[in-house]
Amino acid sequence: MKQNEIVRILEAILMSAEKPMTLNSLMKFFSLEELVTKNAVRDALAEMAGRCDGRGFELRQVASGYRYQTRPEYRDWVSKHWDEKPPRYSRALMEILALIIYRQPTTRAEIEEIRGVAVSSNIIKTLEEREWIRVVGHKEVPGRPAMFGTTPQLLDYFNLSSLDELPALSELKNLDEIYPELAAKADKPENDESDASTGSDDSSRIDASDNV
Repeated sequence: MKQNEIVRILEAILMSAEKPMTLNSLMKFFSLEELVTKNAVRDALAEMAGRCDGRGFELRQVASGYRYQTRPEYRDWVSKHWDEKPPRYSRALMEILALIIYRQPTTRAEIEEIRGVAVSSNIIKTLEEREWIRVVGHKEVPGRPAMFGTTPQLLDYFNLSSLDELPALSELKNLDEIYPELAAKADKPENDESDASTGSDDSSRIDASDNV
């Protein structure tokens, strides 16, 4: 099969896909008789990504596979598709998420020890409902507390193929460096942690529409 035909087929598949698709998943669309190799599919994907230069969308490889998506710089316009405001997350929630990202697997008590304040159950619940974190095991200490780790869905949301793309913890000076698009501008009081997310316009909150 010619390269141009492979490109057109993959474009159609990814345009209609509801979620990212891995290289192995894409290979299943081709029969053995078509003699399409993984290298040919990789080359086609690279060509497709190049064709997106200068366009309002891009082909991106995230943790779960390849997907077409709008470019972040156009999120303000794209977000007008939806009447409902996206959820906004507190600075406390993002700090807790950052600790889980960099210290996973970690327990709630370990997070509390580092931050010096109690971790709200609502924050943990919000992160689990977003499928950004999950229980990955239990620490072998009295009470066997749950240990939390991140998920592929978290990587997909932040347009990452792996956690290695984040800055090293030793290089990190503040939370905003983890994902500059979040651009949180104010500190959230610690005693407000019980309110994990809201639709309010509180400037201490981070707008989830930053990744449309």
